[in-house]
Amino acid sequence: MSACVCHWIRPTDNQLSVLILQHPLERHHAKNSAGLLALSLARCRREVGEVFDPALLREWIGPLRSAALLYPSTGLGPETDARPPQIRKLVIIDATWRKSLRMLAGNPFLQSLPRLTLQDTPPPRYRIRQARQAHQLSTLEACCLALAELEDRPERYQPLLAAFDGFVAEQARWMAGLPPSEPSVS
Repeated sequence: MSACVCHWIRPTDNQLSVLILQHPLERHHAKNSAGLLALSLARCRREVGEVFDPALLREWIGPLRSAALLYPSTGLGPETDARPPQIRKLVIIDATWRKSLRMLAGNPFLQSLPRLTLQDTPPPRYRIRQARQAHQLSTLEACCLALAELEDRPERYQPLLAAFDGFVAEQARWMAGLPPSEPSVS
């Protein structure tokens, strides 16, 4: 039950499709924000692996001109900052920072995608995992912020972000050895 996210799922009608490429070690973590994200978004696909067949990536992503990789500047691949109206699919790597960089390096097709980087991010809500830098967000937070910006509908993602706050609080209680609190339904 410590890993059940059912009561934190918030069905969200995202307009842009999302493809989450998740590192295998993240899949079964109780603190896995990508799992909650994938269960909440109407248009989301999650694939687990480290190195993906380029033909499958092309199939999953579709036309390159309408896709963007949500990832900070790294020096790998084009550093163009993609913005609407061309983006129809957002590609996200879900892994630790070190593993995500290895996944990016191991999948040259991903490096060919235009890069979407978040600017002026709020402080992270994901206090149960350590971030190296203040701007590093969980997969769920980063995706919600990017979709809110790209769709120009920040209110659409507020219920999911509020549920994520509850999820994080519940995980923090569990990690501290305290019983779970009753979830509020919103």
